[in-house]
Amino acid sequence: MNSSYRWVIVGAGALMTCVALGAMFSLAIFQVPIAADTGWSHAGIAAAMTLNFLTMGLGAFAWGAASDRFGIRIVVMIGALLLGLALVLASRAGSLLQFQLTYGILVGLAASAFFAPMIAATTAWFDKGRGLAVSLVSAGMGVAPMTVSPFARYLISAYDWRFAMLVIGIMAWVLLIPAALLVRRAPVLAETSGWGGQAEEKMPLGQIFRSPQFIVLGATFFACCAAHSGPIFHMVSYATICGVGPMAAVSIYSVEGLAGLGGRLLYGTLADRLGVKPVLIAGLLVQAAALATYLLVSELGEFYALAVVFGSAYGGVMPLYAVLAREYFGPRVIGTVFGAVSMLSSIGMAAGPLIGGWIFDSFTNYSWLFIGSSMVGLGAAGIALAFPPMRRLRLQPA
Repeated sequence: MNSSYRWVIVGAGALMTCVALGAMFSLAIFQVPIAADTGWSHAGIAAAMTLNFLTMGLGAFAWGAASDRFGIRIVVMIGALLLGLALVLASRAGSLLQFQLTYGILVGLAASAFFAPMIAATTAWFDKGRGLAVSLVSAGMGVAPMTVSPFARYLISAYDWRFAMLVIGIMAWVLLIPAALLVRRAPVLAETSGWGGQAEEKMPLGQIFRSPQFIVLGATFFACCAAHSGPIFHMVSYATICGVGPMAAVSIYSVEGLAGLGGRLLYGTLADRLGVKPVLIAGLLVQAAALATYLLVSELGEFYALAVVFGSAYGGVMPLYAVLAREYFGPRVIGTVFGAVSMLSSIGMAAGPLIGGWIFDSFTNYSWLFIGSSMVGLGAAGIALAFPPMRRLRLQPA
């Protein structure tokens, strides 16, 4: 496609993922101040993030299917309204249960309205350079730790966590509602069939979800996210335990995000040139090695160096799953298919924060978190080796 408007879609998608996922992941910055102010346990607060990912998984599937049927704009507009409301309500929570329900469920539901639908929309706007375009949209996740997280830390230091969360909720409305109005459906593709000549509108979803392509894609995405979610969420706490100051610990989180931004551009470009599968496997192996290496670091400089490697690896591989989904299954059901694999990945993401909180409460350290995460990361690379050849699945007539 030659339409220049596709870059508006990329820009809007990057902004949405930055604000929505930045607001959700900023719970890592809020965790210690909330615990100190309320007396709620670290595991209880981290459970809100677990609920985020579980709800985000179910929401990704539902929103993805809704975007295929009703269009992207209405989905992201609802998400924009809901995200601001969720953060405002969470800032007023008077009990841990209220916080878990508002931040855990509503924020997760709102955030899921952006990532899978906007990634799917971007794949439909690009025929060439799809890997780079999807990586740019996903780069919003990498920018988030450099924007939302430091902003949250500043507001918490200057005021308190409740005021900080309230302001971020209002800013979500201010930024996301106009961005949602810019979203359009991609022009109709000249390619209307692809699975052995069968029209893609008639492809049975049951057969898609039973295919080796979908099973391997979903299993790899699940294991990849299960590997890195706990270390990402607990990194600030882990660095603090190692003697790094609070603001410096947050800066490690920001360096990971910056590296993730660079990793998305690097891995996306390499995937366009070398193929998605080998680049994905290489990134998963780097991620697993970096997770194990965290057991050996304790100084701020060491944290920074490893954050560059780890952030570029986990950030770089994330957009590649959408490219695989598009190349395996075509454009007509990409929202539903990528929403489904995103649901599986969110279940994997849900495990890390809660398990990490339990490990810390039980052992007062995070060693077993990094050991287990590294092993799961190696498992993800092993599963990725089973990806079928890069051709669309040939379906039997429904």
